[in-house]
Formats: sequence, C-alpha cells, structure tokens
Amino acid sequence: QVQLVESGGGLVQTGDSLRLSCAAFGRSFSIWSMGWFRQAPGKEREFVAAIHWSGGNTFYADSVKGRFTISRDNAKNMVYLQMNSLKPEDTAVYLCARGPPAISTIRLPGTSEDYDVWGRGTQVTVSS
Repeated sequence: QVQLVESGGGLVQTGDSLRLSCAAFGRSFSIWSMGWFRQAPGKEREFVAAIHWSGGNTFYADSVKGRFTISRDNAKNMVYLQMNSLKPEDTAVYLCARGPPAISTIRLPGTSEDYDVWGRGTQVTVSS
C-alpha cells in the first residue's frame, strides 16, 4: 500500500550540496522508522542514514557523519537527506526505505533486510 518516491538528485561538483526528498504515499507514516541507502555501480547497497519513528534519534554511516543530515516531517509524510560537502565517492543511486515500525524491537540502523518498502531511487553524481 505504501509507495516511496525520491527526488532531488542531480549532477554537482565536489563540495556542492543537495537535498534529497522522499515522499511517502500511504497510511501510518509516523509509526515507521525511515532510512536512506545508496548503491554505486558494481558495489553493494550501503547504509547511509536512518531516523527513528519518533524523530528523536538519527544514525549515520561513518563515511557521511558531519556532512549529511536526515530529518522527517510527519505532517507532510516526508523524509529528507541534506547532503553537504559532497565528494565523488558519494556518487550513487540514493534509495529511501521504510524501516522497523514503532512496535518492533529491532534497533536502528539495522541492515537493509530490516527495511521492507523501497523507492526506485534518485541519482546523485558528483564530479571531481
């Protein structure tokens, strides 16, 4: 029933910023933790950031700490990923995903196996 649609990707230069958005179409958005993953050509899917359903706790991969910020607006059914100081190694398709619900005992960030709904992704390309 839930559909996730990402937007905001593009072609930028090293040091630039982008804000990715994920729109959730469905019910009970506010009781689900959410995450961002990325996948570059020839590489496995990589965890980027996650936010608890309450919005009170966030989690980041070491590679993006201090540069990326995940946030959510439950009133608008939106999740965001603010990306600053972009590097060529950030180049990937960025995917929004629905994580564990409020009733789950799974601790964030978990793994990709803990996320059950995925968007199609938005391409981020950072030139050197």
